[in-house]
Amino acid sequence: MRNLLGEEALSAFLESLQQAPQVSIRHNPEKLKPNHHIPEDHRVPWHPFGEYLDERPVFTLDPSLHAGAYYVQEASSMFLYEALRQSADFSKPLRILDLCAAPGGKSTLIASMMNGQGILVANEVVRQRVNPLRENMEKWGYSNIAVTSADSTDFTALEDFFDVIVVDAPCSGEGLFRKDPDAIYEWSPEHVISCSARQKMILSSVIRCLAPNGTLIYSTCTYNHTENSENASWISESFGLEKIPLAIPDSWGIVNRHDGYQFYPHRLKGEGFFAAAFRKPEGKEKRHKLPSEFRSIIPINKKQIPQVSEWLKPESGQKIFQTVKGHLFFLPDELEKDFLLIDKYVKTKYFGTSIGEFKAKNMVPNHGLALSLHISEDIPFLELGLEQALLFLKKETFQLPLGTGTGWMLPRYKGLNLGWIKALPNRMNNYLPPEKRIRMEIR
Repeated sequence: MRNLLGEEALSAFLESLQQAPQVSIRHNPEKLKPNHHIPEDHRVPWHPFGEYLDERPVFTLDPSLHAGAYYVQEASSMFLYEALRQSADFSKPLRILDLCAAPGGKSTLIASMMNGQGILVANEVVRQRVNPLRENMEKWGYSNIAVTSADSTDFTALEDFFDVIVVDAPCSGEGLFRKDPDAIYEWSPEHVISCSARQKMILSSVIRCLAPNGTLIYSTCTYNHTENSENASWISESFGLEKIPLAIPDSWGIVNRHDGYQFYPHRLKGEGFFAAAFRKPEGKEKRHKLPSEFRSIIPINKKQIPQVSEWLKPESGQKIFQTVKGHLFFLPDELEKDFLLIDKYVKTKYFGTSIGEFKAKNMVPNHGLALSLHISEDIPFLELGLEQALLFLKKETFQLPLGTGTGWMLPRYKGLNLGWIKALPNRMNNYLPPEKRIRMEIR
């Protein structure tokens, strides 16, 4: 660090590591209240919906978090928004791959930028991290999503397929020392070299999937040249990708290295982070032969379509499918060909938006549908106060108001859906999935 910063800056850097990490969140623009105002001195400069908090609340006890109103994300990593805004054209539908996506911070950020257009593949190779990724994508509410669990080498068949690839690579984690002091004990020079080699292996597999004129974003949460600048130079030299210069105001405190952009906690309100943007040269794009059908899903019986469609907004072009176990979900019609190709080559865990399943002849809605941006506005709802909302999230029951009626309802907190209840003549059933319930005390 002395070589990177110099003696004077090193002192300020080391002092910053003794301070508490800055708490920040990124709002979901589709679930943000129109009257919500982020104070100027609380804005994350490089993201329009990023907000610094004065202190860390008990996020678990905020129903808005469970509804997908915001994501708790370290501010520096929100810079992905600015890097993509300047390097990719979001005025048209894009195919985007977030290769190392769990737990979902960058994928939810990208999903908001796409605003339901194009297709986002959120991939996580570590199986234990796939479910948190899926849950966060469900909370965000979009249907143009595929959650996959594949090694980077599994994507090589999709040559020239993606317009944008984001590789937030596994790294030595030097930028996390303030947030996670235990990470210090895992660090060693040998670990840095090992991480760099792994990063190159990942990049070697996936760069061939980038379409001509496509954008690659490479990032780490570390400081050293080996994983950052040296790898950025290696990308350009080995694959012929051009570095994309970004216009960064000096007031942001980001250091413009020749090969990328470095974040230091003594210069800005955020943790250690590095990012670089690249463009693949123009060329002839490979054409892929479409499979005739999906590997893992089938269309539903046409007779069931009206019964399922009444749970969704009356949007045109929805294709409803089911898994072999009978779980229903829908995909945007215009993305069927893209989903077909992804399903052919990559192990897919989740497509589109979950709807539910038929039990006997009745539709039982899925939790993901309640959080979706595509749910019908005609479904009855019940607005809850904080205490009742937390009881629902504890998977407990509570007294319904007189005259509530019976049937499926959406419990809401501040206008945001939390899940499903079913009101019966003498009681209510709470359909929150058991694995999602709050386990801490709420009183």
